Amino acid sequence: MRKIVVSMYMSLDGVMEEPAWTMPYFNEEVAKFQSDLLFDSEALLLGRVTYEGFAAAWPSMTDEEGFADKMNSMPKFVTSRTLGQAEWNATLIKSNVTDEIFKLKQEPGQNLLIYGSSDLVNTLIQEDLIDEYHLIVHPIILGKGKRLFKDGIDAKSLKLVNSTTTSSGVVILSYKLEKTE
Repeated sequence: MRKIVVSMYMSLDGVMEEPAWTMPYFNEEVAKFQSDLLFDSEALLLGRVTYEGFAAAWPSMTDEEGFADKMNSMPKFVTSRTLGQAEWNATLIKSNVTDEIFKLKQEPGQNLLIYGSSDLVNTLIQEDLIDEYHLIVHPIILGKGKRLFKDGIDAKSLKLVNSTTTSSGVVILSYKLEKTE
């Protein structure tokens, strides 16, 4: 069974939207963390907005480490009610999102990784389908913008499994969902 893993850039006040503000804090430590997550994953799960942004940018990117090659070659599963078709190695999930993702999770293989895609994340939170959260918190307060966790979601207990502070002041918090039996 695969795990669903979320990797999210956030400001100190919880904003995750349009993360161009992360660039002054990006360094080798953050890059290695993101690379390890990506290479431990078999496919990406993305919402439409994140998919469209990534599909417009990533196909032309290259790097010596192979991150861009991995991003471009790995399968993507995109949730959208409005997108007509998907390219860039993507399969559309247009309905029964949680059922379809539950089925993907049941298959053998490596992790399913979610970048951005806050609406998708909030949908999966409600169904306890996310196994790990990696919150990459930046030392900046933005004051406004879309936040990861929406008002009205059910309370969830998470267990901190790792925390790392980078030399640029970014704190990487890794949590696992505490399963209730």
